Amino acid sequence: MNHLIVGLGNIGPEYARTRHNIGFRVLDAMAAAADVTFQDKRYGFISELRVKNQTLFLLKPSTYMNLSGNAVRYWMNEKKIELERLLVVVDDLALPFGSLRMKPGGSEAGHNGLRHITQVLGTQQYARLRFGIGNDFPRGGQVDYVLGNLSPEDEAALPERLDVAAEMIKSFALSGIQFTMNHFNKR
Repeated sequence: MNHLIVGLGNIGPEYARTRHNIGFRVLDAMAAAADVTFQDKRYGFISELRVKNQTLFLLKPSTYMNLSGNAVRYWMNEKKIELERLLVVVDDLALPFGSLRMKPGGSEAGHNGLRHITQVLGTQQYARLRFGIGNDFPRGGQVDYVLGNLSPEDEAALPERLDVAAEMIKSFALSGIQFTMNHFNKR
């Protein structure tokens, strides 16, 4: 079975270590651990990873966050991915740093990448892995916070959280969303 795992972020070195790029960082860590590399293709950087009898296409859209849906639609069509085999990895302000929650769908919660994906797919019913980035910013400081780099403490804690995120993604592909939510969301 084929799965499309989309990590949301913005391309370019100025965004590489920002909170908003946590989706890219999850996929980068998975690819590095599996010793696979990303190819620069249409609408994004794509890599292929085998997990037992499943194929995971890891996609980092090159469309910038606000147009992520274009890359998702293209690669779903290109690789013939059904909606229930799509998983979007996204940063989430509503969760403390490093908290991980998988959901089968839901609102975009003000996230422009999710908003565009929902618009293009015409549904909110696609799986998301929400990676908490915290919300320690003053009123009106949300954009600067999201586009800011992780604190040294968060950066130090990141590798372990990236490993857990990778385990959740593999579980999604092998055992499905319900099992993964039951097994991991309580942690």
